[in-house]
Amino acid sequence: MTVIKLYGTPPSPPSHSARLMVQRKGLDHKVVWLLPGVWPALLRTRGFRGGTVPAMKVDGHRIQGSVVISRELEQLKPEPPLFPSDPELRAKVGEAEHWGDQVLQDVPRRIVRWLSVHRPETKVMIAKDVGIPFPRFAAWINTPAARHLANKVDADGQIERAIAQVPEVLDHVDELIADGVIGGDPPNAADFQIASSVRSLLNVGDLDPVTKDRPAAELAMHYLPEFGTDFPAGLLPAEWLAPIRDR
Repeated sequence: MTVIKLYGTPPSPPSHSARLMVQRKGLDHKVVWLLPGVWPALLRTRGFRGGTVPAMKVDGHRIQGSVVISRELEQLKPEPPLFPSDPELRAKVGEAEHWGDQVLQDVPRRIVRWLSVHRPETKVMIAKDVGIPFPRFAAWINTPAARHLANKVDADGQIERAIAQVPEVLDHVDELIADGVIGGDPPNAADFQIASSVRSLLNVGDLDPVTKDRPAAELAMHYLPEFGTDFPAGLLPAEWLAPIRDR
């Protein structure tokens, strides 16, 4: 019997992408949620070379990254498939999945990691939501880790660009839905990859004017009606939001 252990952290969109894919396959598995901010160190104590989530052990074999995991799951159990049988549509789904991993994912990642550094109250919110005792103390302890993770994606240098990208990436998600690449039945790997990152954007209240009431938001809520921490409006500088609200 195949033994699958999936490691992730609750605020991480790709962690939930991998979780949804394993569930879709109907494979027996155990999800191990690692503490936010310190998952890189915790993964290494479990034998993983890299510090990124999601990470998965399959009968002791270790792999990391949602795109790698989707391929591994296809080999473990071909049915139900995560990729269409039609070659042309399969290629489009693969391209959309990679776009979600390489482009879309960095948009909410940079915004949330900027908030964790510059709006310390957000770390307290996350700690409360994941059930960490003494959340204010835990948030204070997590400060160096939050700064390290923000630096890894150049959150300070890219935050304004990330905010400006929100309408652009959501427009592309809407196009993928309209073209039938995602949003259909049955779901595919790109659905799970993209929906989780869009769902993270829906949690940022300052972005409501450009995230709500669109097909991308409906897709995200369908697969992840509950996700992470809601960050109320007023945390991002108004001058950075003005360009996307006025478009």
